[in-house]
Amino acid sequence: MSAVFDKLDPRTDGTALTSTGEARDFFTLLKPRVMSLVIVTALAGMATAPGTVHPVIGFAALLAIAVGAGASGCLNMWYDADIDALMVRTAKRPIPAGRILPSEALAFGLTLSIGAVLVLGLVANLLAAGMLAFTIFFYAVVYSMWLKRWTPQNIVIGGAAGAFPPMIGEAVVTGGFGIRSLVLFAIIFLWTPPHFWALALVKSADYARAGIPMLPNVAGPASTRRHILAYSLVMAPVAVLPALMGFGGLIYLVVSVVTGLAMIALAVRVLRTTEGDAAHKAAYSLFGFSILYLFLLFAVLLAENSLGLMWALPKVIG
Repeated sequence: MSAVFDKLDPRTDGTALTSTGEARDFFTLLKPRVMSLVIVTALAGMATAPGTVHPVIGFAALLAIAVGAGASGCLNMWYDADIDALMVRTAKRPIPAGRILPSEALAFGLTLSIGAVLVLGLVANLLAAGMLAFTIFFYAVVYSMWLKRWTPQNIVIGGAAGAFPPMIGEAVVTGGFGIRSLVLFAIIFLWTPPHFWALALVKSADYARAGIPMLPNVAGPASTRRHILAYSLVMAPVAVLPALMGFGGLIYLVVSVVTGLAMIALAVRVLRTTEGDAAHKAAYSLFGFSILYLFLLFAVLLAENSLGLMWALPKVIG
């Protein structure tokens, strides 16, 4: 383990170092865009759970989940600082840019991780806290320290970390989790590979420079494009399940079908467009739309179940 610390030490002569980072740099370590998606997906898990929770407890639990997600992002940036420095997309992050010391980032991430888990255990229940702790461990250790640098399936397996928040949200409300949050887990899990592989198609040179075995660098762009389409074809019908199972309504059905077809159409475009700037534009379009896609699905579920906008459909499954 000492090698993990040593490789990130900017000096070895014992000279004292002073961070030049500002509050916004520490906030950047939390990956705020990822945190925003975690908040929406965890809220959807709470809203669709069969039960209710006191608003104060719900807010405190949601805050703990968001902080836990940010903490795992911070630990990821701490461990990945060496490869981040080699990639154009990440070289300006606070640690490789020299604004935050690795030791500061590690202490910040660990403190937030422990605090978030403890708070969630106190305000909600031990299952929710244990699931949050496991999620942080899975992302920071299993994905960041092992999968990311070892296998081209890093995104597929590591995607589980980003899919846990709805299950944690349901656990906050019910003290357990069931088929509803498992379906939401499946949607995020299946969404993750096409989302990140679309970016990897464009940034393959960056990943190659850093020695990360992303699918385009190992299996090639053509195979990656086929994988993107295959996952999209499975994900789109799975995303309709909440409407068929009764915890998504008419609005959700329309949004999930329309946006799912759009995801498939963009994936087909990526498959067919293989050369030059047009190929990059197609991959970027899919990457950008995929973020909107996931946000819309969970935002609509949240609105239907918490704002009285549910026009229930006949339950087909469950």
